[in-house]
Parts: sequence; structure tokens; C-alpha cells
Amino acid sequence: MDENTTHLTPKQKEVLDFIHSFSEEHGYSPSQQEIASHFGFKSLGTVQNYLVRLERQGILRKTLNARRGAQVVSQAVSSPSKPATAEGSGTVPLPLLGKVAAGRPIEAILSGETFDVPASLLKGGDHFVLKVTGESMIEDGILNGDFVVIKKQDVANNGQTVVALVGNEATIKRFYRQGSRVELHPANPAFQPLILESLTESREFKIEGVLVGLIRRLD
Repeated sequence: MDENTTHLTPKQKEVLDFIHSFSEEHGYSPSQQEIASHFGFKSLGTVQNYLVRLERQGILRKTLNARRGAQVVSQAVSSPSKPATAEGSGTVPLPLLGKVAAGRPIEAILSGETFDVPASLLKGGDHFVLKVTGESMIEDGILNGDFVVIKKQDVANNGQTVVALVGNEATIKRFYRQGSRVELHPANPAFQPLILESLTESREFKIEGVLVGLIRRLD
């Protein structure tokens, strides 16, 4: 965290730490209800008060109309031209592998470019970056034009946000598996889940990686 965190009250620091640790574990930010449940707050207004105060101090950025729109600025959201980094950590150039659909799957495209990412996001393993197109994940704070940082792996826990290939088409969704049934859920009620039930469909499905960070152009 940056020097602004030294001005937080103990409870504000606890809320910020919870948002950070939840995001690290799940790949997306906690909802206001999840924050309220964790701390035993009886009102979402109390949660909103903490989020507003953290936002005013420049530590947190909220995405409008997103249930999971609270993002720790120094860990999750930055501008590619001026990336937010942990002190002394610098940035790491990662391969920009093209676009991923937050909507209907699109054909995977290789760009051959690189993209500078805060080193604080990378904690072991191989990573890559994709540019998001579409609006199916807006309630998780993933917007059209965002860049997602993905940790390359072929397995995921239920509820994690993954980049998956369905055939030769790439998409970003919340992942759920029950036996041989795979479900890829959007975070936008205007979109339907993608269901893979048959053995043939399952063979065409592959997890490419799990979401670990989000970078947004602020211009």
C-alpha cells in the first residue's frame, strides 16, 4: 500500500485489508454484502461509508453500477501509461495475447505485443495480459476496454474468474464445475451462462488462466 494508508483508522485499515485479501484469493473484489457479513455490519450504508472514505483518500476506486466495484488502487487498477506499483517493485513486461470476450466468445487473437504490469500483482507462475471486449462482466467491475492480468493455469476453484477457450474462442467468466458439467457465468443479468453439459462439449473446453489483476485506462 502507499503512504495514504498511514492516515487510516484501525477499522478502515481492516476493511481495506479484507478487500485486498479477498481479491487476492478470489480474483475479484468482495460485494458490499460480503463486506458487511464479514464485519457484522447491520447496514450496507455502513459499508458504503467506509468505501467512500477510502475512495476520497485515493486508496480505493469504485466502479459505478458494479456490485463488486471496490478495487484497491495500488493492487488492481492503474493506467498503462502510469502504472501503479508497490514501492520499489517496478513493472514487468508481459505478453499481450490479444482480446478476450466479456460477452459471447470471440476468436483468440495473438498480438505479439507486451504490456507493463506492476510486479506486485505477480506472485509466482507465468502470467499474460488480455484486453477485454464486451460488457458481460460489468457487475464484477470488468469493463469493455480493460486489460486483465491472468495467471496461467489449467484448473480453477468454483467462483473464480477465468479466461477459457471454448473450441478456439476465448471468453472471461466466473467458473463453476459440477461433475462433468461446466458453467461459465457472466456478471451481467443481460447475458446468459454458457453451459457445457455433454462429454463432447467438455472436451472442447480449456481453462487458460485465472484473473489476478485489472488495469484500466483513465483517459
